[in-house]
Amino acid sequence: MQTHMVVILSVLATFIVLEIIFTGFFKKRGQSTSDAVVEIISTLTLILLSQPLALLGGGLIAAAIAPGAAGSLAHLPLLAGVGIFLICDDMVQYWWHRASHTFPWLYNLHRPHHNAPYLSIRVVYRNNLFYYLFMPNLWISGALIYLGLGWVYVGYVVVKMTVIYAAHSDVRWDEPLYKIKWLSPPMWVVERLISTPATHSAHHGKYASDGITNYKGNYGNLLFLWDVIFGTAKITRRYPEEFGVENLPETSISEQLIWPIAHTKIGKKPVKVAAEQRI
Repeated sequence: MQTHMVVILSVLATFIVLEIIFTGFFKKRGQSTSDAVVEIISTLTLILLSQPLALLGGGLIAAAIAPGAAGSLAHLPLLAGVGIFLICDDMVQYWWHRASHTFPWLYNLHRPHHNAPYLSIRVVYRNNLFYYLFMPNLWISGALIYLGLGWVYVGYVVVKMTVIYAAHSDVRWDEPLYKIKWLSPPMWVVERLISTPATHSAHHGKYASDGITNYKGNYGNLLFLWDVIFGTAKITRRYPEEFGVENLPETSISEQLIWPIAHTKIGKKPVKVAAEQRI
């Protein structure tokens, strides 16, 4: 296993331990057996299959298109390389995430991520098995690695995943900082720059009427700045009382994991009913 993956999995394990200690990793409010099954299968599939295949596929396509370009960007300065990944990976993922709340068929692939009645490190990789395989930024990242930016990617993806894990975890690192008066100005910058538990939990809230929930925005993964720039940001420094999807029928484990191969209600109804979850 590559070093950066060991680091990423170590960070993930750290947040799991924190939730075990402070918020009950195994005992989330409203959880069911199906939640655990979907989370385990989708997480393992992403780590062991989907992400490696997408990165490899992106590299192979780049090699086929430009066989002589391998390593051609390796000379770029670190900041330039990071900037390329922020645009070609993180910003592209922002638009992919936004599209997933805009187009019905994509929402069916993404809905499992919101189906849990809780927010937790457990749901980070909770999506339909095809969701990550089709994620364009992973394929682009594979191409950039082929072009010589793999040395940038290993550090970039560790930072990105740390921010994403921290934003999904219900161990809210930002909450005590909001209460310290002299930290208010720097936190004003932080919450507009990167995803935080407060801004991301708003995206997972269940009821738009609660004044906090913003499932039509707060799409940022590493950078929340994309939401600020593209007009989808909502910042309240509060957290929804309830999480999940509003006004949608129940769905099965198979529908969550392998729609459209398996579908009943989710293939017929949510496309129409899920308008409140979409832009």
